[in-house]
Amino acid sequence: MSVHETRDQTADFWFDPICPWAWMTSRWVHEVKRQRPEITVNWHVMSLAVLNEGRDLPPEYHDAVVVRGWYSVRVLIAAAKAHGDEVLGDLYTALGTRIHLNKEEMSRELLEGALADVGLPKELAEAAYNEDNDEALRASHAEGIGLVGEDVGTPVIAVAGADGARVAFFGPVVTPAPKGEAALQLWDGTLMVAGIPGFYEIKRTRTQGPIFD
Repeated sequence: MSVHETRDQTADFWFDPICPWAWMTSRWVHEVKRQRPEITVNWHVMSLAVLNEGRDLPPEYHDAVVVRGWYSVRVLIAAAKAHGDEVLGDLYTALGTRIHLNKEEMSRELLEGALADVGLPKELAEAAYNEDNDEALRASHAEGIGLVGEDVGTPVIAVAGADGARVAFFGPVVTPAPKGEAALQLWDGTLMVAGIPGFYEIKRTRTQGPIFD
């Protein structure tokens, strides 16, 4: 029996919609689920703005991540609070399409457009500009980052280990998002390494940026 026939097929996925690498990984997860509908994906919000608080960052990155980075994650948390966590996956896709594929600048227009794309009230965009849901946002972020440690970022994915306990990793970081059989092989490989006690990391220097398609 292959690993996907013997292991729980649930993935918990933490993302920040502004991260291009998280977007790549999430499109891989969508491709896996398209081919294996029995897989369950639970979407969770984490925040590069929270992760980078207090860090000395280049001005351009600071503005994009620590200032404007709050907007989309606050809207996601507000949408989940009002309409349930099940809206997170589709709203993430709507936001990511506008941010990464359409190259739209972060703005209220982008947020309202993404909400409208998935049939959610555009008024939820107001959440971007206040701290009403920051406690819930920080809790969601802490849950994800607490599984992998502070020295990584987004995405974080948690799957079942060999004994059924959840095992989490940063990544996989991949570009372009694998499709077809390659996507399934990477999924099965993720489950496989999650089943090895003490496995932590495989890594090499990135020589290519995200390839969007």
